[in-house]
Amino acid sequence: MSAGEQWAGDRSRPEAELREGRVVSHLGQGLAVEDDRGEVVICHTRRQLGAVAVGDRVLWSTADRQQGRVERILPRRSVLTRPAHGGRIRPVAANLDQIVIVVAPEPEPDWLLVDQYTAACEHRGLGVVIAVNKQERIADRARVEQTLSVYRRIGYTCLLLSAHTGDGLPHLREALKQRCSMLAGQSGVGKSSLTNSLLPGRNLRTRELSDKAGLGRHTTTAAMLYHLPEGGDLIDSPGVAVFGLAEMTAADVAGGYREFREWLPQCQFNDCRHLGDKGCAILAAVEAGRVDAGRYERFRKLLAKMHLA
Repeated sequence: MSAGEQWAGDRSRPEAELREGRVVSHLGQGLAVEDDRGEVVICHTRRQLGAVAVGDRVLWSTADRQQGRVERILPRRSVLTRPAHGGRIRPVAANLDQIVIVVAPEPEPDWLLVDQYTAACEHRGLGVVIAVNKQERIADRARVEQTLSVYRRIGYTCLLLSAHTGDGLPHLREALKQRCSMLAGQSGVGKSSLTNSLLPGRNLRTRELSDKAGLGRHTTTAAMLYHLPEGGDLIDSPGVAVFGLAEMTAADVAGGYREFREWLPQCQFNDCRHLGDKGCAILAAVEAGRVDAGRYERFRKLLAKMHLA
């Protein structure tokens, strides 16, 4: 009988018997939970607990064979979600502070995707850093700087760097200090190379946890939380390209454009869609040069992509 079956009918343990920890990885059918001493125990979850995400703070109980069981999920300060099968929503990571959006000269940057990420982050109260990787391959630096200046004007930190040469990496490390972060971006922009540069012991950590869980050496995980040498944490979640939008309305998306916020209360109608509606203060601000026209056009495209236009 597995530990999960053994505990299936148990009631939750008294809180005095529970220990607090943080989920650092999904490993097979179990969770790797790290306690306040940095020790990791492999846990199963109590039935009906709901989906547990990497980064979750949990209460867990001990059991035989150095295993445990997650009894409760503690309140989250943030949660990042993605679409799942059957129209459901699943958490990707919990208790994040910020997302680092990675772009590169190759492939051609998808600024619509960048704006999709920034809107989702704003909706969830997450900070944003925009990092241009592979800077040594930039052919038209003035053009890139002009694009980044739009994001800098509305308060986003923008960095040019290279995982290959190491240029700019100290600035990224500084931006990650004392925060829980995750990298996001198109395939091919170098997220894995950046992660390897930031985490020299990444592969060793993955192998240690896989061995502890009794899994194969080449086991891959959906997400894993690593501690950065300079302080802070990085959640590595390969393959997460789309997040956050499934639960957002057209009004949420508009509110996710931080430069729109000054103008939103000035629209003539409360249900203004900002798509050419009469008395739209956003459109007037675009025409007056107070809101960037490129960002506004991508806002329209994003609503159409989400079938909200």
